[in-house]
Amino acid sequence: MAVSPNSRMIAISKFARRTCRTWYYPVLGSMAALSISAGSPEVALSVPWAELFQQGAQVVQLYRISDRDEVELGKQINQQLLSTQFQPVRDRALNDKVNRIGQKLAQTSSRPDIPYTFQVVKDKSINAFATAGGFVYVTTGLLEAVDNEAQLAGVLAHEIGHIAARHTVEQMRQTAIAQGLANAAGVDRNKVIALGVELGVRRPRSRQAEFEADRLGFENMQRAGYDRNQMIAFLEKLRNQSSIPAFLSTHPATSDRIARLQGNEDD
Repeated sequence: MAVSPNSRMIAISKFARRTCRTWYYPVLGSMAALSISAGSPEVALSVPWAELFQQGAQVVQLYRISDRDEVELGKQINQQLLSTQFQPVRDRALNDKVNRIGQKLAQTSSRPDIPYTFQVVKDKSINAFATAGGFVYVTTGLLEAVDNEAQLAGVLAHEIGHIAARHTVEQMRQTAIAQGLANAAGVDRNKVIALGVELGVRRPRSRQAEFEADRLGFENMQRAGYDRNQMIAFLEKLRNQSSIPAFLSTHPATSDRIARLQGNEDD
């Protein structure tokens, strides 16, 4: 039986509509991944299009990680850190002091609704860092370097600022894309934990993230009742040392940080 041209066109149109549904959603997922990566052009450009088509759904999942899942991830990263990287200090009085100051600042932060864990680790270097899910670490070297409680509060407020702004999760997401760790099935949990450990102790955050953590911490100190100028005083003390602490090399220039904080004094 002969088929009219109009009938053929109708059939083709119906097929096209059905086919569109089968590829539209994967493409939409990939477009979502691209939109999430837009804030970091260098990362977005480093990922081939074919990989993004596969990674889209998982990247979105990392981007939308819940508070509960982030805290659980932080616990697992903490276990690895304390078993492979650092030795926790068992001095109860010292830990109680750091925890008291930290919890006070956590409650006045812009993200007070997750549990925070503050720990002192044995390390002569002057350092402090935060990982996912509210975990903050300070070294014995840093505790020896601060002159007063307000200076320690300034350091903790800065690290809480990283957590409040979810900098670790964002950095993990970008690194997972760049290293090709994400795929259609998900990201292997062990790889995610290893990545979290590496980011916590070895990889610098962006200048923008460090400046934001400074600003959030500076504002939080005032809400918590601390003299926020002591954050500036401690940075000046570190800047004037004959040997600048190694961790400052992964931060913006100390003079730039001080200048920005001084510009916020009247806010």
